[in-house]
Amino acid sequence: MTDADPVETFLNALLAMDRVAAKRALGGPGEAAARLDVVERLVVPSLERIGDLWERGEVSLSQVYMSGRMCEEMVDAILPPCDPRRVDQPPMAIAVLDDYHLLGKRMVYSVLRASGYELKDYGTLDADTLVSRVVRDGIVVLLISVLMLPSALHIKRVREAMDRAGCRPFILVGGAPFRFDTELWREVGADAMAGTAAEGVTLVRKFLDDLPKEHRA
Repeated sequence: MTDADPVETFLNALLAMDRVAAKRALGGPGEAAARLDVVERLVVPSLERIGDLWERGEVSLSQVYMSGRMCEEMVDAILPPCDPRRVDQPPMAIAVLDDYHLLGKRMVYSVLRASGYELKDYGTLDADTLVSRVVRDGIVVLLISVLMLPSALHIKRVREAMDRAGCRPFILVGGAPFRFDTELWREVGADAMAGTAAEGVTLVRKFLDDLPKEHRA
């Protein structure tokens, strides 16, 4: 008899909204240091698979939402926001631009936090408010999620307004319009496009790896 796949076990616990089983899959409370690696091997792929299941209509919105919340709670217990083992990073933020479909943003936010990153969640904003928040907070990495093409096109206005304000964050975009037109991210002035939450983590990590240390604070 073979052991169950750890990712499958954790994934099933999330979909059942069973906090006890999910915590058990991550390990006991006395194993926090060792569990950091487990978080990356279990939490990130599980959330990514839940996103795929949602795209195929095989899970409910409540399962997606609760899975993300449960993962955030468990990661915060292992690695609190003030913990020095958190990823060394500059100010980061995520927002939905002129849309009210928050699922994609929630997935990316959960996966990034599960990977050790801290970021501000701006929720849904219009272009002018987003620019003012980014300038005020000194954001260095900005993730923007959109659902509709008109919202995607507004990103160009966001970039131009930030340029005029002397603010040049790394802009990573995602959402359906960018999957349909793989060159659209360039047209709106973004720096990169992520097709999935896991790809978003990879791109953020690569950008931060190349960022001079003096720009991280």
